[in-house]
Amino acid sequence: MRLVSLRSLESLAQRRLSTLSHNRAAVRSVVLRSILHRKRLNSSLAAQQSTDREQRDEREDAVLVANYTPRSQGELERYHGLVQTGVLRYDEHQERIIGKLQRLHDEVVKYNPPHIPAHTPRPSLISRLFSRSDPTEHGTIPRDQVLRGLYLFGDVGTGKTMLMDLFYETLPKSMKRKRRVHFHAFMIDVHKRVHAMKMKLGAHGGDVIAPVARDLANEAYILCFDEFQVTDIADAMILRQLFERLLSHGVVCVITSNRHPDELYKNGIQRSSFIPCIELLKTHFEVTDLDSGTDYRRIPRTLSHVYYDPLTPENTAEVNKIFAALTSDPSDSVQRNRKLLTWGRTILIPESTSTVAKFRFDQLCGMPLSAADYLEITKQFKTIFILDVPKMGLSQKDQARRFITFVDACYESKTKIFITSEVPIADIFSDDPNSTNVNVIDQMRQLMDDLSLPSDMVISSSMFTGDEELFAFARCCSRLVQMGSKEWAETAGAS
Repeated sequence: MRLVSLRSLESLAQRRLSTLSHNRAAVRSVVLRSILHRKRLNSSLAAQQSTDREQRDEREDAVLVANYTPRSQGELERYHGLVQTGVLRYDEHQERIIGKLQRLHDEVVKYNPPHIPAHTPRPSLISRLFSRSDPTEHGTIPRDQVLRGLYLFGDVGTGKTMLMDLFYETLPKSMKRKRRVHFHAFMIDVHKRVHAMKMKLGAHGGDVIAPVARDLANEAYILCFDEFQVTDIADAMILRQLFERLLSHGVVCVITSNRHPDELYKNGIQRSSFIPCIELLKTHFEVTDLDSGTDYRRIPRTLSHVYYDPLTPENTAEVNKIFAALTSDPSDSVQRNRKLLTWGRTILIPESTSTVAKFRFDQLCGMPLSAADYLEITKQFKTIFILDVPKMGLSQKDQARRFITFVDACYESKTKIFITSEVPIADIFSDDPNSTNVNVIDQMRQLMDDLSLPSDMVISSSMFTGDEELFAFARCCSRLVQMGSKEWAETAGAS
């Protein structure tokens, strides 16, 4: 009777599949329920069935799933699924952007990137003068034949990174030549490659950007850049040529930024030389803003106890107790002054295991460390303790900048942090409350209001005066709040 019932169930499943062919989700649900029931019946009748029968059932199940498994989810389907499960809140602005990403996704799936031939260097200056230029030096296809990328800009916390990651994660797994990277880390990689190419070319010299762009294009024809910003003249001078070459090699880019292209590198040194790069972004990318009034990092969360103030013996003892608990593995004991190599230099880590590190503030931000150093530290250690963070004023502006850079590196690397500070974490950049610099205070208040940061985060700091500094500061405040949440504490430092 069970076998008869099974046949009836299969027949019912097939009828439902034919009538619900327009609803793939329902089809998959019916099929999987049928298969699950079959496997249960097979299990209960195992003693009565032969080995051949079991193998035939498994083959039939595989065929059934193969015939009715829907295509991999696109961005819109994934987004709606996350909304329905409560992971995300519905946002019409985000849905509008996802529609654009979905169109690009569909184009990328059908896209055949051009073949990039190997570069043949010509070391002789005479041969370069009297020979025709390498036809692949400036790319393999005209830029107007490359798929148009997407440049997504908007305020901090509006979901730009989440949307870009949704695009990247829904690309077919068979698509191997793809890369998702924080733009700062990408430029550090580019500078390393440029330096290595200069050493390789030696005294003969030559164009170092062309071979670097060729190598990057060979590694990935889909590039997703997070937090695109230009604050350094060295980056500004490289980017124009680099983007021109990448596009000419058929590379498709998705970029997130806090800035419209016209606002990039504003007031920077020799900005006129960077204008062609801005025009290229506006011409070869669909520039669109995520005009959402919500900073999702600021939505109230259950805070985890990772920030301790003021600097009392009790708070210090509590944090040291947590450090001891996280470093209690006898096979990975705490080592003092561990050496970490980066860019040919040695950074001493005061106390650390292979995954947990502890610094005093002056050891981390009082030293002349760069963004590359902080990225290397957060890459190595997934949990970092920072002790004795002071309240910073104008006399500690350099330390404040380094602290902001360090927080950005922790955020990008999903690093768990524990901090002891002189004042609450939201007040560490506060000036004298009687400060008379009214223009800066008003400017800061306006920016923080624009970014949906609450009144208790609108501080009277006169340290940050330029647009880029104000943006970096506001982003740091937003990220510190998110990194103090229970959700962050439970998920950060896992990998």
